[in-house]
Amino acid sequence: MGLWDIITSQFIDVIEWMSDAEDVMVKRFDRYDNEIKYGAMLTVRESQIAVFVNEGQIADVFPPGLYQLETANLPILTTLQSWPHGFKSPFKAEIYFLSSKQFVDLKWGTKNPIMMRDSEFGAVRLRGFGTYSMRITDPAKFLKEVAGTDDYFTTDEITDQLRNLIVSRFAEITAKSEIPVLDLAANYDDLGEFLTNRINPEFQSYGLDLTKLLVENISLPSEVEKALDKRTSMGMVGDLSKYTQFQTADAITRAADNPGSGGAGIAMGMGFAMANKLGEALSPPPVSGDSGPPPIPAEPQYYLVVDGKRAGPYDPSELEEHAENGSLTRNTLVWRGGMRKWRRAAELEEIDEILSHIPPAVPDV
Repeated sequence: MGLWDIITSQFIDVIEWMSDAEDVMVKRFDRYDNEIKYGAMLTVRESQIAVFVNEGQIADVFPPGLYQLETANLPILTTLQSWPHGFKSPFKAEIYFLSSKQFVDLKWGTKNPIMMRDSEFGAVRLRGFGTYSMRITDPAKFLKEVAGTDDYFTTDEITDQLRNLIVSRFAEITAKSEIPVLDLAANYDDLGEFLTNRINPEFQSYGLDLTKLLVENISLPSEVEKALDKRTSMGMVGDLSKYTQFQTADAITRAADNPGSGGAGIAMGMGFAMANKLGEALSPPPVSGDSGPPPIPAEPQYYLVVDGKRAGPYDPSELEEHAENGSLTRNTLVWRGGMRKWRRAAELEEIDEILSHIPPAVPDV
């Protein structure tokens, strides 16, 4: 600081913070030798909080407003130190301005895949990405725990720590949720709200408030995505024999539209031959009189939620035992293959029928 700055600092009577930077969380007011003129005007704007620090101790916190720095306005500060000049001379203290606005569109994402067990695909690896918003709610705690004596503190200095915290909790909650991979996309909002409520207490330990956390994407490894695309394609094809006939007819049409190639007749003959061969290969073998009955269909397997944990699988006869001992009721969550989500037992006709044979509890006489 030059001589002119030292001289002019003695006449500064307005203390304020004007900043257009979107990522600044804390800014210390700069003046020579930390001297504040008696009677100076402190301007704290909306979305700002001013904190006085005297000899390393927080003295006062000022919300938005206009303040004249006199003895009557600084009751806490005046108890920290006896002012020999009746508080009429310049005094020394540090003034920190903190932004209380929301810092939005902060990114989070998994650096490494998260391992989890899926009921349909088995062990899979997931990646998650999203955004979150936060704001300073306890300026004293934020200065003590995070910013310290930093005279210019930005979001970049804490987002890495917050991102690691979010990813760690995301991995834990996703692995324990047991939500099928294919259903995760339909639960982004619920998952984001649950993560917000779960992680916010840890943000508050830094003097921050996690106002919103969004899950924007959960992706599978490319190999699993390719297998899923293939399964989807096969489902769209439907009857493979009809699909083959369509492909053959389309090839014949293209050959007929190009008579100059000389292969229209050959293509037609080969097309019918291929259709006949594929039709024979895909047709079920004839049933002879000595072939015996078809195989017995496998019984469906059911999973239950008992005491907050998944149990099973159980066949229908085992479900009857659980119904008799009271561990299976109409409100018990049940899942079997082909279902997209857990459902109450009373919503499944086959289980409701089992429960209908179980007498209710004997009433107290």
